[in-house]
Amino acid sequence: MNNPKSDLKKHRSGFVNIIGNPNVGKSTLINALVGERLSIVTAKAQTTRHRIMGIVNGEDYQIVYSDTPGILKPGYKLQESMMSFVNGAISDADIILYVTDVIETGTKNREYLEKLKASEIPILLVINKVDLSNQVEVEKLYNSWKEILPKAQIFPISATEKFNLDPLFNSILELLPESPPWYDRDTFTDRNLRFFASEIIREKILLNYSKEVPYCTEVIIDSFKEEESIYKIDAIIYVTRNSQKGIIIGKGGLTLKRVGTQARKDMEAFFEKKVFLQIFVKVNADWREDSKKLKQFGYIQD
Repeated sequence: MNNPKSDLKKHRSGFVNIIGNPNVGKSTLINALVGERLSIVTAKAQTTRHRIMGIVNGEDYQIVYSDTPGILKPGYKLQESMMSFVNGAISDADIILYVTDVIETGTKNREYLEKLKASEIPILLVINKVDLSNQVEVEKLYNSWKEILPKAQIFPISATEKFNLDPLFNSILELLPESPPWYDRDTFTDRNLRFFASEIIREKILLNYSKEVPYCTEVIIDSFKEEESIYKIDAIIYVTRNSQKGIIIGKGGLTLKRVGTQARKDMEAFFEKKVFLQIFVKVNADWREDSKKLKQFGYIQD
């Protein structure tokens, strides 16, 4: 007589960590795979600073995606902390999604590619932005990457157009280890509302200011109060110089007001609730090198 339990599909669960160089579309990809706007997306490098998890649940699987900062050579402690997130993502993954695009050639940050080549972790290599290229060029890239990472499965995709994501998703499911879920089934991220509020404001800073100003700023939610019909949020933008404070505020406070209005509207759409937002600007010259501040901002873990 057959055992009914043996006919049940085994549950699969695992950590799918997304790494790659800046501006290849990692954040756009995780947003597309999760179906939620978890990571901020702009055309500027170093948009993602934290490791952000997005969780997808099915009847017999749970995929824990993890977005990471773009790979770079650190110039100060903040960037060292950002690269620690990348290194951690390589070491604790069940599956690695290495994201490149139709512009990269495989010569950048080769030490990370050598790490992946020596790893026993399954690698899915994603050539993103194929909508900006043509079949001949994509085939050349495909063959080039096959030589660099011969064990990797390669997927030409467009994250913005959601092109060819189904085969990628199916391969992820096939490679997931058998395991019970790691998180409750109604959880879709490991981050709280405060984090998303700060990231939404930081996105508006990246979009509204140029040159070095966005890279010298950090956003902290000083107060987050939930009332019956509204969230009341006080945020602080830290900058490194008084001149940057003036740029952030703008003439007559108009630029900061625009940032606040844009951020509030996005928060209300994300939280599905009214938001009252106040933003203040403070100067802290050394925050990017200050271990205590970096710990407060979530870049250094205990």
